[in-house]
Amino acid sequence: MTTPRRDGLHTLGRWTTDRATSTPERVAIDDRGVVLTYARLDQRAEDLAERLLAAGYTAGDRLATLTGNSADHVVLFFACAKAGLVLVPLSWRLSPRELAGQVEEADPALLLVEEEFTALARATLDLVVGTVPVAAMGTQGVEQHAPAPGGSERARGERRTTTGGAARPVGDDDPLLIIFTSGTSGQARGAVLTHANCFWTNLSLSRTAEITSRDVVLALMPQFHVGGWNVQPLLAWWMGATVVLERTFDAGRVLHLIAERQITTTMGVPATYLMLAEHPDFADADLTSLRHAIVGGAPMPEPLLRTWHRRGVALTQGYGLTEAAPNVLCLPPEEATRRVGMAGTPYPHVEVELVDPATGALVEGPGTGELVVRGPNVFAGYFREPEHERAEQERRRGLHTGDLATRDADGYYRIVDRIKDIFITGGESVAPAEVEQVLLAHAAVADAAVVGVPDERWGEVCAAYVVLRPGVATDEQDLREHCANELAAFKVPRHVAVVAEIPRSSSSKIMRRALADRWREQEVRA
Repeated sequence: MTTPRRDGLHTLGRWTTDRATSTPERVAIDDRGVVLTYARLDQRAEDLAERLLAAGYTAGDRLATLTGNSADHVVLFFACAKAGLVLVPLSWRLSPRELAGQVEEADPALLLVEEEFTALARATLDLVVGTVPVAAMGTQGVEQHAPAPGGSERARGERRTTTGGAARPVGDDDPLLIIFTSGTSGQARGAVLTHANCFWTNLSLSRTAEITSRDVVLALMPQFHVGGWNVQPLLAWWMGATVVLERTFDAGRVLHLIAERQITTTMGVPATYLMLAEHPDFADADLTSLRHAIVGGAPMPEPLLRTWHRRGVALTQGYGLTEAAPNVLCLPPEEATRRVGMAGTPYPHVEVELVDPATGALVEGPGTGELVVRGPNVFAGYFREPEHERAEQERRRGLHTGDLATRDADGYYRIVDRIKDIFITGGESVAPAEVEQVLLAHAAVADAAVVGVPDERWGEVCAAYVVLRPGVATDEQDLREHCANELAAFKVPRHVAVVAEIPRSSSSKIMRRALADRWREQEVRA
């Protein structure tokens, strides 16, 4: 008699198996009107896992993808979870040069490409040293035939030393996802998230933003982003809910889907909710089914928050980062209007503290310092960066986020800004995010970003880039006077530029380096 595999208690391959047993005919995925039940999802994932293992893939092999949000991608995710493989979802928004760097860093055994991105994949692989096997997604691709695994000589060596093959149980600390960070302040890096990281971050999410089997979740975040998995979709599949997958964001279509599919909850960044609120159909849209929504990426401006509250939608705000898988702080709906701009308190199973960024000393009580996170959600390190592969060390000492935060007397946290984004003008520190929040409160400003730029007298001064709302009049003097009424004089922007859009990462974070580079280029031309 064959001894059954006994995977770790916190491995995610178990989730669809359990659901296929208890609720086989319930709809797991609605992919543009094509539905997949839990029984079918699990069967496809099981079959694909077996096919990949039979083709020679072994625990730890990376499978990279270039695809939009799709049911095929979800099947692949759970196949990887069952087989002990690692999914590396790549961003189709990147250039071939950027993608080539990530492909070489991830060193995948296989690249899976959706038809829409064939040309992008071909241009990317033309820049990659070595050969990477390529297969199509879905039942007509890898689920029908899995090519032999490839990868560098190092990857092949790793595969030869892997023992157990298909019989090897999947462990809680085995890697499951490699998500490339947004790279807002430098080179993107592959953050390794284990099964346990994903288990615990979803467990903590379930304690604060509950999802039940009766929910219908609208998934808008791209699946190359950690939020595309660990903020609602994976929790929904664990609980037996239905997930409606959207490939791209269109405000009018989303408003229609909420009513048509009876969406009960969703997640987006502030820009998502702003575009929905500004759509002509928003005022009359049927939002009665939408009982709850999550905001991530940045604090929700107060006027926008109140707009959604007037429509009867409860909003949970929070703070997270890829390396924490991503959930760290949460502000529940009942606190949203009383604590505008706050990120909240730690999720269950997550511990945070503040340390003085200059001395490393622990900040006690109310105060300001770098936010440090520890808990089972903290990642296992950056892929193939030995100096950063410190999972146990991070859990003991904490993950230094690089974000400056304040804690009030009630234990609520507010994210001030990235420490490296704070600039000094005349000896005084300025947090760009604080100035941006003031600019966003102006009726004419739809979006804003602030950076410190060189100044002969003060060292640096504040430069603001703003996107204006159509039909609302303003000018640089008006905006500076508005800021002067709310901020100390040294924080008021010395320069204001109107732009068509603010450069942002896929997680809606402002790309300040791009704005600083733009400023330097303009100065050189001047």
